[in-house]
Amino acid sequence: MASFDPSSLSSGARRRAGIVGASGYTGVELMRLIAGHPNLDLVMVTGDTKAGTPVADLYPSVAARYPDLDFGSSDVSSVVAAATGLDVVFLGLPHEASMAIAPALVGKVGCVVDLSAAFRMKDASVYPTWYGFEHDQPELLAQAAYGLPELHRAALTGARLIATPGCYVTAATLCLAPLVRRGLVRDTGIIVDAASGVSGAGRTLKHGSLFGSVNEDFNAYGLLDHRHTPEMQDQIGAQLLFTAHLAPMNRGILATCYATPTSTTSTEDLLNALADFYADEPFVVVSERSPSTKATLGSNAVHITARHDARTNHVVVIGALDNLCKGASGGAVQAANVALGLPETAGLSSIGVYP
Repeated sequence: MASFDPSSLSSGARRRAGIVGASGYTGVELMRLIAGHPNLDLVMVTGDTKAGTPVADLYPSVAARYPDLDFGSSDVSSVVAAATGLDVVFLGLPHEASMAIAPALVGKVGCVVDLSAAFRMKDASVYPTWYGFEHDQPELLAQAAYGLPELHRAALTGARLIATPGCYVTAATLCLAPLVRRGLVRDTGIIVDAASGVSGAGRTLKHGSLFGSVNEDFNAYGLLDHRHTPEMQDQIGAQLLFTAHLAPMNRGILATCYATPTSTTSTEDLLNALADFYADEPFVVVSERSPSTKATLGSNAVHITARHDARTNHVVVIGALDNLCKGASGGAVQAANVALGLPETAGLSSIGVYP
């Protein structure tokens, strides 16, 4: 697949963007971020069940920026007709729907950024086990760039298809990958224990995400076979056990990760290693402070800390992020910025909303 040449666009030119599947939570988060982006103009949005509905009616939060924008049809032929020639198109669709529409868009738009898991794994054979469907686009799998700039920035430059990471995966990978890559912790026996806000389940009405179900509750799910596990292992480069939890909050992920050191270490050594690895990263905050989801609300930032427990000789790494921003739509915009040759921080903030 030939790569998109960002030099074909002048540095000051505005890029035209579209969102396919914009009626969900990641879609409205993309709309919010693009509204404040100095280089992107949103010219097309689709929402299958909301086709013909004004965006402002479904999401009044963006009405000031998009007072006259309506959701279009997500039918493949309609999408291709509307999207052809755009600089970037974001896909906020279910996995199989993204797999079906991406081949029709790649090559017709500057860059396709998929927020589903359809193109995250390089091995098509893992999809039936972890996602429950057969993958019929192995060539696109092989060519997709993984959308985590902190680890894959070079591959993202000029990419025409980007696979945005899973929200849990982003948190766990940024916590653990530097320590695994530098040989500071063992690459087996790692445990990732993470909790997400209910928006991670999407906008679809489900018993488990109703207010009466989530409020005053905290539970684990996807025990032993959560679909983010193989993606996590690929990106971290280690075997691990992952347990996900649903927390009674709207947004956020807090990941607590446990590993065994390979040699004598200390909390200071771990913090220094993480700080050094992320020294030039605009959205990663390494500190001795224990991270909180509230500190990252609405931002593209990830807050990370680490400890070495001398008593048990274990390493603990904790990371917090906003699952809809850095964990999904914000990460997608960040990766798109790199692909399009724009400033990586354009349209994104490292400052959270508080309280």
